[in-house]
Amino acid sequence: MTDAITAPGVLGRDAVRATVRTILGAQRPDGAIPWYRGAHLDPWDHTEAAMALDAAGEHRAAAHAYRWLARSQNADGSWCSRYVAGRATDLARETNFTAYVAVGVWHHTLATSDGRFARALWPTVRAALDHVVGRQLPGGAIAWRDGVEDALLTGSSSVLHALRCGLALADRLNDPQPDWELAAEDLAAALRRGAAGPPGSGGFLAKSRFSMDWYYPVLGGALRGAEGAARLAADGADWERFVVPGLGALCVDDQPWVTGGESAELALALWSVGEADRAAEVCGWMQHLRHADGSYWTGYVHPDRAFWPDERTTWTAGALLLALAALGGDPAVGAVFGATAGAAAAGAAAEGAASAEGAASAEGAETAAARPAVLGEDGADRADRTLAGRQPR
Repeated sequence: MTDAITAPGVLGRDAVRATVRTILGAQRPDGAIPWYRGAHLDPWDHTEAAMALDAAGEHRAAAHAYRWLARSQNADGSWCSRYVAGRATDLARETNFTAYVAVGVWHHTLATSDGRFARALWPTVRAALDHVVGRQLPGGAIAWRDGVEDALLTGSSSVLHALRCGLALADRLNDPQPDWELAAEDLAAALRRGAAGPPGSGGFLAKSRFSMDWYYPVLGGALRGAEGAARLAADGADWERFVVPGLGALCVDDQPWVTGGESAELALALWSVGEADRAAEVCGWMQHLRHADGSYWTGYVHPDRAFWPDERTTWTAGALLLALAALGGDPAVGAVFGATAGAAAAGAAAEGAASAEGAASAEGAETAAARPAVLGEDGADRADRTLAGRQPR
């Protein structure tokens, strides 16, 4: 393990190493990275965790994860939505799950300069994005799964990111993909319409109670520069609606459930539009989710002072590590997530952030044993999530 991720003011090197070890410890011998040791996986979260391993210098483990994807790919270029111990247990094909391999392989290529690996994985990436482009709807949005004509703003934002990474990889390998270019242009236009209009605009389902629909058009690259920064403005209504100062980002605006994945992704989105100081602050806030072993609880219901659900997920840790890598000036992460901030801003990103190294729990005696009553008896108020296990259906 190298000290590739530097996060002064947020986490020290020993703390970063401990978090990386929790992802490595969950990885199966076949390369699969489940949500936690012995749990299921989905292809999106698997890829996010693999990207974090690359950012940490664990390139062999990351390559092993991508080879698992190549071996597990369906004949039509897709992946199933859920795997347990190497076996598909949910046969639905979700487009953002399938597309994200392009982000991961492009990141691995940049992090390692391994052209041979890029060429070996290129057929996997090409088949995946061809499958996804085939699910594009007339208005430019991408149907979120097989058998439906509905699109999600968050999922389509992630697909746009993947298409652009796939196009960069295609250019590197001298294999142009004009159909992807056209699809990305139409998708970006639909996303801008969806982000600018009322809920349900642009051909997307109305899911505005989810914070991901707020920041993902920025994170996925549909909105950048001044337009993206304005969407995430600290004095904006959405910031007030979705952010709990000192704790992080809510998953939904009508439940007091702060989640680590959303917090780390919001930090990445902030960084991508030049708001490095605010990004570092959000990363510092979410350290109350840190366990003593370096892993991170998925979420925290703050009125009940309870971690929920009873899981510490590799993708939560992975998203944080990617945000910290961006803040530390990692060139591969910077290229993939497309910051508009300069190198000086990235290098100074963590200045002034509250140090949280060693934080293992929120103030008081939280519990992860029981489901907080505020989320509902059947858990339905926990966001019914598909992107990173989180996107609203």
